[in-house]
Amino acid sequence: MKTILTGDRPTGKLHLGHYVGSLRERVKLQNSGEFDEIYIMIADAQALTDHAGTPATVRENILNVALDYLAVGLDPKKSTIFIQSQIPELFELTTYYMNLVTVSRLERNPTVKAEIAQKGFETSIPAGFLCYPVSQAADITAFDATTVPVGEDQTPMLEQTREIVRKFNDVYGNGTAILVEPEILLPSNNVCRRLPGLDGKAKMSKTLDNCIYLSDESDVVAKKVQTMYTDPTHIKVSDPGHIEGNVVFTYLDAFCSDVEKVCEMKEHYQRGGLGDVKVKKYLLEVLESILNPICERRKEYEKNPDYVMNVLKDGTAKAHSKATEVLKRVKAAMKINYFES
Repeated sequence: MKTILTGDRPTGKLHLGHYVGSLRERVKLQNSGEFDEIYIMIADAQALTDHAGTPATVRENILNVALDYLAVGLDPKKSTIFIQSQIPELFELTTYYMNLVTVSRLERNPTVKAEIAQKGFETSIPAGFLCYPVSQAADITAFDATTVPVGEDQTPMLEQTREIVRKFNDVYGNGTAILVEPEILLPSNNVCRRLPGLDGKAKMSKTLDNCIYLSDESDVVAKKVQTMYTDPTHIKVSDPGHIEGNVVFTYLDAFCSDVEKVCEMKEHYQRGGLGDVKVKKYLLEVLESILNPICERRKEYEKNPDYVMNVLKDGTAKAHSKATEVLKRVKAAMKINYFES
């Protein structure tokens, strides 16, 4: 049985980095017919590991993320969308898995190290944040996920899950694979694996305020495109330009389906005679063709919040049923199902 588990933390509205890194691929996978089950999690409990003081914001963002999911084309009839905190089995599994990994191993996780530095935790790391990879392992294994589509920055997290699965099966399996070891699925377009922010200095991030949101109106998108980092040495239109590190061309590689035209523009830009304004104008046209339909669908779903919440409620009930089955299997393997014959 082929099963997908993926999701996002509700720390704000989703942006273009989410779209090319995972959302666009999720819709393709959902409609491919290749998978038996698709679970998409709104990871609110994980969001609380570094937003514990503002739970109301996390609650509000659950609806925002759900709206973005539906707007990009995720279909509740094909994909199970659920809220993490409403599945208590996930936290019980996390507790069991924590005994199979060391603190030093968690601290060595590159993704965790990078986020600790970004958030300035240093010596005051919340325990919940440090154990985030263990929680993610519980999320993945609770649904017998065989495939996890993620961005490249999440590769270390998936490897940690695989380690935990192997350790659990070794300790409790007696030659039987109790837990499914998942495979990572990265975007086929290398550019999409880690989309840079508008400033070109880091990946697109709400924290760094360098992103274009899926819900941004056309005028907002236009202003943001105008601020994009290009080539500081390309002062005159006639000057030869560089495409390496030029965010506008990176975005064209990620979003434009007309590869031949992008190649022509790159050659023209490199030999001189093509200005940044013209390239940005073309990029804006490309982005609007993608974002305008998403924005329109989002507005329609915003008119019916009860429908959106019912989608989450139904999806969570289905996810809860599956996680209950897996936890029962785990406890039996651990011999802690005391009241069952």
